[in-house]
Amino acid sequence: MEPEAALEFVKQGATMLLLDVPQNTLIGIDTHMFSTGPNFKGVKMIPPGVHFIYYSSSNREGSQFSPIVGFFVDASPSEEERYAQAVKNLEFDRQLGPYALDRYGDWKRLSNYITKNTIESIEPIGGEITVISESEVVENVPKTAMEKVLAEQLKSSKFSKPVEKSPSKGCYYTSIPRVIKQKGASGQELTNMNLDKTQILETILMKQHGGSDDSLLGELQFTFVAFLMGQSLEAFLQWKLLVSLLLGCTEAPLHTRTQLFTKFMKAIYYQLKVGFQKDSKDTGRAEKGAMTLLDESLLSADNFLRHLCKDFFSLVLDAPMVDGDLLTWTRKLRELLEQTLGWDFQQNSAVDGMYLEEDDEFAPVVEMLDDPDHTETPLNMIGGDAICPHHTQAPST
Repeated sequence: MEPEAALEFVKQGATMLLLDVPQNTLIGIDTHMFSTGPNFKGVKMIPPGVHFIYYSSSNREGSQFSPIVGFFVDASPSEEERYAQAVKNLEFDRQLGPYALDRYGDWKRLSNYITKNTIESIEPIGGEITVISESEVVENVPKTAMEKVLAEQLKSSKFSKPVEKSPSKGCYYTSIPRVIKQKGASGQELTNMNLDKTQILETILMKQHGGSDDSLLGELQFTFVAFLMGQSLEAFLQWKLLVSLLLGCTEAPLHTRTQLFTKFMKAIYYQLKVGFQKDSKDTGRAEKGAMTLLDESLLSADNFLRHLCKDFFSLVLDAPMVDGDLLTWTRKLRELLEQTLGWDFQQNSAVDGMYLEEDDEFAPVVEMLDDPDHTETPLNMIGGDAICPHHTQAPST
């Protein structure tokens, strides 16, 4: 066969890879059978259509053979394969827009912990993440005034269309308890456990993430992307829970999970840095229409993030001994928030006073399970002591 004709058959025909086949095995395709040699890896130039593949293994000497085993295959190219080949042949090249490679670095920093397993374990049935199918998921969740405004923004978005209620359950996010409930524990013990979220974090890591730091961070990144780019309110609520859980730990950052918190500081630093850029003046018209929610819904002076960050920064920056990488990224995050938003992280600022006068949705709460008529009690009411809801140390009495 002429080389040009053979090359055309290679391009147009199917190729069947048969890897690690022992030498002297009998291989057949349709009416042709042959014995394999030491370099055999498969068959090329197979015409489109149905074919029958069969084989018979031999003994070491190649003198005796097993009964033949065979199966049919359809070598007709699928629509997906035809389009893939067309793309490789540059048939669509003039009609394809290029990926914005100058922004790929930002995307890698936002998604470096998201894996195929992350997506498969979290994504909703059908894979589509949209606020229009989340009404039943989030309508019974207590929301701050800020989140209610966000919900209305998302529902009234020009990208949202009135549709029938979706049967989708929503994403399969990690279940995060708001408080630790431990039967038989004293009020003081519950107070200590809920002021420091380390025990909750450890339980979640071991039971729901197999002890993997990266798995938890993958979910953190999944939720941020789904919120910022996908306008998912459910994702924002889960991101808020994850951030509150991590920033609410005092033992883990300095002792038991320092590496996790170093990676967390770096991850949230880039999340907020990229999120701030979405509201910049040089943002494209399309992006301004789709991704301007971060500044409007989250970054006000009296939001949860500022108060949690303030206590966490104090914990790390005032610690007598702290990991160098954790210290570096904590400082970088603090500088980003101070320079970009003008937040004041000094203790006892005016904003703190305003904050403590309002209902505190972030105050730890305990349930006294010993009492059949138990009610949820804010920790700052236990034992008659006034406890700042964001203070990192339990009272002495």
